[in-house]
Amino acid sequence: MNLPEFQTLNVTHDRGVLQVRLNRPEVRNAMSLAMVHELIKVMDWVTENALRAVVLRGEQGHFCAGGDVQDMVKARMQAAEVTQADPYAALNRAFGHLLQKAEHLPAVLIVVLEGAVLGGGLGLTAVSDVAIAHQQAKFGLPETGLGLIPAQIAPFLVRRMGLTTTRRLALLGLRFDADEARRCGLVHEVAMTDEELQTMLEHTLQQVRQCAPQANRVTKQLLLSSPNEAELDAWLDKAAKHFSEAVRGAEGMEGTMAFMQKRPATWTQD
Repeated sequence: MNLPEFQTLNVTHDRGVLQVRLNRPEVRNAMSLAMVHELIKVMDWVTENALRAVVLRGEQGHFCAGGDVQDMVKARMQAAEVTQADPYAALNRAFGHLLQKAEHLPAVLIVVLEGAVLGGGLGLTAVSDVAIAHQQAKFGLPETGLGLIPAQIAPFLVRRMGLTTTRRLALLGLRFDADEARRCGLVHEVAMTDEELQTMLEHTLQQVRQCAPQANRVTKQLLLSSPNEAELDAWLDKAAKHFSEAVRGAEGMEGTMAFMQKRPATWTQD
């Protein structure tokens, strides 16, 4: 499993876990279009190589300060030169494609949040499976205060935090702390120190390694496709089929046997 080379990311792989660090610390890891494309490449690589987990965080004390203003300037220049395409829409939609891929990533997506977690950084948090924040992390939706809108992240934030909370945060352009992020449901755990943050991450990865990889992938797929009432019968029929496949499959047989024999299953890792 050879990793691609990246210009805006630091990426390492160990025992089924990919550690991805946003690496533009001079702009608090603001997301350029190049970084978006590289993150999409990461998501595709993870999908092809069936990893267990991806840990996403930022270099040098910040997660992500949102979109890169320089890309907006470039898009404005392109808009003045090109009449057929809409570079603003293309720039914005690229980030939406990334969020879609990240949300449906078959591996467990864990975000570690420090420093600035703004705009698009909130979007990445909203599509994670597990979000761990440092007490001093600062969250915000500054778009409307800049005359912009949180176009691509809006539906993911609504699903994560609910409509009324997202409306308040977005329409007031609010900044808020890690405790508020936890109360909103955006973040799951808050660490008081760097050491506690690392301990929480290691504990989360330890728990991931106790779960069967294929069972996790199918469970995540089912959870993300949870139906409305009109679709419930068909969804439950599909879930029953997946359950039957799991019971009959290698993981189900091994997990049942390990439980009966009071031993760890073969997929567990220390």
